Amino acid sequence: MFRSHTCGELRQEHVGATVTLAGWVHRRRDHGELIFIDLRDRYGITQVVFDSAVTAAHRVAEEARSEYVLQVRGVVRPRPAEAVNPDLATGAIEVEALEATVLNPARTPPLYIAKEGGEEEALRLKYRYLDLRRERMQRNIMLRHRVVKFMRDFLDREGFLEIETPILIKSTPEGARDYLVPSRLHPGKFYALPQSPQQLKQLLMVAGFDKYFQIARCFRDEDQRADRQPEFTQLDLEMSFVDQEDVLGLIERLFIELCRTITPHKALSTPFRRLTYTEAIERYGSDKPDLRYDLELVNLGEVLASTPFQVFQGALERGGQVKGLRAPGCASFSRKQIDELAELARVAGARGLAWAALPAEGGEVRSSFARNLGPGELEAIIERMGARPGDLLLIVADTPSVVAAALDRLRRELAARLGLIDPDKLSFAWIVDFPMFEWNPEEERWDAVHHPFTSPRNEDLPLLDSDPGKARAKAYDLVLNGYEVGGGSIRIHRREVQQKVFDLLGISREAAMAQFGHMLEAFEYGAPPHGGIAPGIDRIVMILADESTIREVMAFPKTQQAVDLMTNAPSPVDERQLKELHIALRS
Repeated sequence: MFRSHTCGELRQEHVGATVTLAGWVHRRRDHGELIFIDLRDRYGITQVVFDSAVTAAHRVAEEARSEYVLQVRGVVRPRPAEAVNPDLATGAIEVEALEATVLNPARTPPLYIAKEGGEEEALRLKYRYLDLRRERMQRNIMLRHRVVKFMRDFLDREGFLEIETPILIKSTPEGARDYLVPSRLHPGKFYALPQSPQQLKQLLMVAGFDKYFQIARCFRDEDQRADRQPEFTQLDLEMSFVDQEDVLGLIERLFIELCRTITPHKALSTPFRRLTYTEAIERYGSDKPDLRYDLELVNLGEVLASTPFQVFQGALERGGQVKGLRAPGCASFSRKQIDELAELARVAGARGLAWAALPAEGGEVRSSFARNLGPGELEAIIERMGARPGDLLLIVADTPSVVAAALDRLRRELAARLGLIDPDKLSFAWIVDFPMFEWNPEEERWDAVHHPFTSPRNEDLPLLDSDPGKARAKAYDLVLNGYEVGGGSIRIHRREVQQKVFDLLGISREAAMAQFGHMLEAFEYGAPPHGGIAPGIDRIVMILADESTIREVMAFPKTQQAVDLMTNAPSPVDERQLKELHIALRS
């Protein structure tokens, strides 16, 4: 038996017991006659004392170094009062070593295990198996386990069945690029790794499994960001005989119970706020707004309808917008600080940033544009924006999409600079009533905003024939602290509606049958009304763990260039393998 107890298990009630521990050397302190070793496993740390009177064990302790794997047999004793460590669960006791064995020595690690060393992330990913020994990483991985287990238990209580769907499927592009897998048995043909189990879970609804879920691995060959990876995990979920309110109600209950159980120290805002897509863009410039703070955008089009200032007037005449953001107490910003904000707006697409600093007590307004306004217009802007002395007003005039992107970027930057972001607050929101389609001018056709299986709102169904751009979808996104953490919709379940959507998307009847014929045919065999959602587990755990990237909550992530530094994947393969797969490489 390698161990009788873990390194986080022993307490005062174990005093006098003879125990066996096994773990890694976390820290070693050599005082000559006495050597103290903190022995670590994933459960905690226990201090072991090696007395020179126990010669063989003391000799092992002299040899041991950081990250050696040891087995120790000894007697639990209370620590002296002055040596009690209140920061350790085992801090009231220690183990007096009687025997010790080196199970495996260790080279000096290339990174510190006992503390965060501030290394480059590339080094951490190359030696991920060492990085994962750290307390922070073990805490994150265990948090992820608890989140997934809670989801499984909750949905089991709700009558859902966990059903696995294939990883090797048909390539039916749904937006991002597929990862393709060549077939050895069928030369020239390929499987694809699933971007999501979307079609399969809809077919499970046709099959009569009215409540399905899966902790699903998904794959997308797209450019990486802090909250993206080429392979990721989502809670995939689908229900039959439901409409939008049924899905939203279930998921809201799931996350309220999850957060109160897993992260009770965080303040959770309930009920979840609900915004239409149009309202979210109008008020926050984003369809995934961080609602932990206010800083709402203000439309200035009315008060500037007759302005002589050509920058504002020109934008309005071209069908654009003039909108502003109030930065409370920021009138004291230096010109350098304001120029930094202007650069952020430009990076987001804006041609420039108009600003006005309102003095706290008397004095003149500092402004980049006030002298160009008509009589009373500055006062009207100040009133419309609810500005007070000491505030800084930031204004962008451009197309609606550019105005939204620029002010959203400034809103997030100001919240960070002003300390408005509370890491211990969880602010969920539902974004609903997305547009069904968006026009693709390059290909002169409509694109689906979500995916082609999303149902239009019932009252907007006639718009598919008359004005598709005005049709709203039965689609909904779950947003948390400025991240989209889940997206879903009520699906199309009638063949004629699905065919009409394919037609609008420019998918020919032949292509539709080749790519989605199995779906169209299934809808003719009694498909029930159904809908679902797919919350992203990586992003959710990232937020709950107070991390800034999903790589910190994944055991073996890839870099932002989709490279596994530990195994050097992707890598070349043997010419024999390529020949078996009927593949020839072109330079």
